[in-house]
Amino acid sequence: MVTMIPADFSLLDIVLTALIFMWAGFLRSGMGFGGAALGLPLMLFIENKPIFWLPIIGVHLLFFTSLTLRTRINDVDWTYLRHSCLFIVPAALVGVLGLLTLPNEWLVIFVYSITLFYAVIWLMNWSIASHNDWLDKFFLVTGGYIAGTSLTGAPLMVAVYMRNVAMHQLRNTLFVLWFILVSIKMSAFVVVGVDLHLTTSLILLPIAAIGHLVGLKAHDKILQNDQTFKRMIGAVLIIISLLGLWKL
Repeated sequence: MVTMIPADFSLLDIVLTALIFMWAGFLRSGMGFGGAALGLPLMLFIENKPIFWLPIIGVHLLFFTSLTLRTRINDVDWTYLRHSCLFIVPAALVGVLGLLTLPNEWLVIFVYSITLFYAVIWLMNWSIASHNDWLDKFFLVTGGYIAGTSLTGAPLMVAVYMRNVAMHQLRNTLFVLWFILVSIKMSAFVVVGVDLHLTTSLILLPIAAIGHLVGLKAHDKILQNDQTFKRMIGAVLIIISLLGLWKL
């Protein structure tokens, strides 16, 4: 099935949706992750159904990761990517099953709760860090499951990748991982007949591209001010998450 932007969207809804996807594109290229994790909680204020937004996010992820990797595919840590996928992919498949079977309200609570967890950690300037192989596996499995359910498991997996992948290969390797996970999710959507909202995805693509291009230029600056940037985002996300949970 293919649909346009829902008829019940007001002009304000459409404008806010465009701004959120621009923001998601900026985070995806600027940080190397976070487009879904930090964009989906905002999207749920407009349409309170993760299953509506995730196919659109998925199309954008596939497009922009392919675009970014087009000239950087040789600068990927394939060895660690293959190793980590042994833990991530099975967990992601279980997460996709949860996305397709759990009640919508549970999924919304799940998204806001995970976002609140990240927000508190960033605001307090704590770090999600792995220091041994067992914790690596726990973060990979947990992050894979969360990614399968809502595409918001990136921070947990990034914590492991930062310990095991050289910094100059980190973003490219993560992009390949996101491509794999989104391909699994989108394939599941096709199999069970979930509306992919392809027309809506294409309409929003040029808008997200603006954020993507700005993020590429700001990437090095963001890395230099990583803690300050995350603390600011954390403070805003706490408010958004609490409002989202209160609204339920």
